Amino acid sequence: MVLTSLSLHPVPIILAVDTATLGGSVSLARGTSILASRIGDPKISHSNSLLQDINTCFDEASIKLVDVDLFAAASGPGSFTGLRIGLATMKALSRTVGRPCAGIPTLCAVARAAGPSSATVAMLPAGRGEAFVQLLSVSAGDSVIERDSAAHLPPRKVLDKYGSLEDVIWAGEGAQIHADLLREYAQEQGIEFQRDDMSAPNSGWMLAPREDNLSKHVAALALDQFEHGQLIPPDSLSAIYVRPSDAELK
Repeated sequence: MVLTSLSLHPVPIILAVDTATLGGSVSLARGTSILASRIGDPKISHSNSLLQDINTCFDEASIKLVDVDLFAAASGPGSFTGLRIGLATMKALSRTVGRPCAGIPTLCAVARAAGPSSATVAMLPAGRGEAFVQLLSVSAGDSVIERDSAAHLPPRKVLDKYGSLEDVIWAGEGAQIHADLLREYAQEQGIEFQRDDMSAPNSGWMLAPREDNLSKHVAALALDQFEHGQLIPPDSLSAIYVRPSDAELK
């Protein structure tokens, strides 16, 4: 079921959360403007910090829960526990005030954070030294296009899959973790490797700077869904896991 983008406000107020990554973040936006944001502590569980961070954003922006038009969450892949906490919270809050939701694939938010590119490989850590990974492109207007499906791979398999790309942005915490591997492989292949300087021409391999506040990109992509009438009811908000949890595997 897809909801229409009806709202109490001509420009929607959006509460967006990212609990797919360690630490995560919360942003409160009015359209394209960020009213308040909080970046979480990786050492603290989302279950202990999420509601407090949401309330802090409400206080800073002088916004109440009933003012929110749209509840958006990073829907995965990412931390299994974190995803469940974030999605359950957004479902509960949206039901309380009768507002729609938007689920934003985490790797799409990672790609948007890295900026426009014809080819962006978004990577997030998946535990045991492996990664969640996906190839995307980002337009000059920050629209994100998924060029393949999200996968769960060891780093070497990531290079087997995307190593033939000559011009690409590597983005996300997973790319930061495996930066040395990416640089060494690029050098072996005669590909120029640049790090953190997004003002340089997009030629060769570029490692995007770290972005700790993915929630503001979740909010921006949720606004796009709002404008295209692609919102969903809370019961339809679900996680993208890509692989089974360790408990399920055992």
